[in-house]
Amino acid sequence: MSIKGKFGNIDFVKNYKRMWPYIKPYSFRALAALLICIPIGSLDAVIALSLKPYMDIVMVEKSIQSPWYIPLGIVLFTCLQGFLNYMAVYLNTWVGGKITNALKHDLYKKLLTFETGFFDCRNSGDIVFRFNNDADCACAGLLNNLKSFTSRLFSSISLIGVLIYNSWQLAIIAITILICAFLPLAKLRERIKDVMNKSVAAGAHIITIFNETFSGNKTIFAYNLENIQMKKFDDILNNIFNLSIKITQRTSWLSPMMHVIVSIGIGAAIGYGSHLIITKEITSGNFVSFITALIMLYTPIKNLGNNLNQVQFSFMAIDRIFELFDQDTLIKDNNNAAALSDITDYIEYNNVSFSYGERLPQVLNNITFKAYAGTTTAFVGNSGGGKTTIVNLLPRFYNITGGEIIIDGKNINQYSVKSLRENIAVVFQDNFLFSGTIRENIILGNPSATEEDIRVAVKMACLEEFINSLEFGLETEIGERGIRLSGGQKQRIAIARAFIKNAPVIILDEATSALDNKAEVIVQKAIDNLMKDKTVFVIAHRLSTIKNADNIIVINDGHIVESGKHDELLSISNGAYKSLYNAQFRNQEELAGVR
Repeated sequence: MSIKGKFGNIDFVKNYKRMWPYIKPYSFRALAALLICIPIGSLDAVIALSLKPYMDIVMVEKSIQSPWYIPLGIVLFTCLQGFLNYMAVYLNTWVGGKITNALKHDLYKKLLTFETGFFDCRNSGDIVFRFNNDADCACAGLLNNLKSFTSRLFSSISLIGVLIYNSWQLAIIAITILICAFLPLAKLRERIKDVMNKSVAAGAHIITIFNETFSGNKTIFAYNLENIQMKKFDDILNNIFNLSIKITQRTSWLSPMMHVIVSIGIGAAIGYGSHLIITKEITSGNFVSFITALIMLYTPIKNLGNNLNQVQFSFMAIDRIFELFDQDTLIKDNNNAAALSDITDYIEYNNVSFSYGERLPQVLNNITFKAYAGTTTAFVGNSGGGKTTIVNLLPRFYNITGGEIIIDGKNINQYSVKSLRENIAVVFQDNFLFSGTIRENIILGNPSATEEDIRVAVKMACLEEFINSLEFGLETEIGERGIRLSGGQKQRIAIARAFIKNAPVIILDEATSALDNKAEVIVQKAIDNLMKDKTVFVIAHRLSTIKNADNIIVINDGHIVESGKHDELLSISNGAYKSLYNAQFRNQEELAGVR
């Protein structure tokens, strides 16, 4: 069942059905909040209905015996209504908070299932907005809409009952006008959907600006980019302002139009009601009670346009949330995937090709090589040639587009993703450290590590002297992304993290290229410790670090152009590796008299 017309093609029932699993654990409180809304709405009729006997007795008959219980009853019913409204708001807030947390939990869980490519084509603001802000918007709107709809429904039913009780003739006029008041809403959603989507994108963009300012503050200050950043920020603010004006332009006519339509209904009721009073078909009490009920019925309708945008945002947020849940995850286990316990024989790339998108060029073309367990394979070549992409395919950060990668005779797709990655430790060029302590970042490699494991990892990563110099040692807070550490210190913590993981395969992605000579010496020693008795894939910036590799593969423009040991490759006349080596070491060798 789809409810259409009032808000275009939004499927209200479908949205609420899909939210049911999140509501179900708290259904008792949610139902209680909903049931409380019935008397809240129904009690609106009490005031209007009580005015009939009061007006007939006091104002018309001018009785000395004033029905004192009527004003007192109105006060008591209003107090009851206020208390019930408080209870409904409290229960809605409680249930809403629980549902929001559950929804955010599942959204974050879904976020962690997406492949690296998902993050490559999105900015941080979009992630925050889609996986956090939308949940707040959806849940707040979900419960507030239900509360408002339920109380408004029963309020309308009770008030229409009062209208019919006082005068069925005037009730027909009022209900006809009520129906007409909703007609302008028929195509409204389609008119504002595009603008609302752009508003969401603009909101995400502004979050990105703040994130970039936080992470890139040194670059901003170093290059005097304050004015440029300010201009970008102002442009986004102006865009958001213009979008809000467009929404206002497309919706602000609604409330004035409602006022006009409602005023026609009230005017028609007063005009025809006067005739009915004169002809004595209704009493003055009937008329006053009718008009009061009519005004109470029409008042929320007059302000409907002011609340419509929030309702639209809420349901569009629900749509966007379930779009994410419905989005397929590209990196996932095949049926009957086996657990990879160890790598004992070899890792083979067999005619592997890869592209970052269907319409994008091939980054790798027919890459074929075999790395036996316990050996070191190094990749060198021109920048952007595909070296990092090759190693990123092994832990399945991306799915290959051609060929296959084999571990001990099986395609890596036959292993579970979790077990595959448990057997691989990666040290990147720019390692990510999480906010927290040094200890917390190291044990991410093995949360169950003992103190002895940590001590050994610290020693092998050449961190002992540095940590002993700190007041709080391993418990030292390093700041977001390790901002309080030097490049070499961050690399060694990452190496300790990889060491404590004790995985049989190590990937080193230019782990020393961003370091100065002194830091490189220390980090290289830590890397040498890490590489012992492991199957290693290393991307080398400095060729001196890979002279002893069992196999050096030269990658240029996505192709393997040469492979072999260091001495073998140097013996190739006009070879690609020899050209790289000569370009990097000629001056040093001349100074040392090696040539």
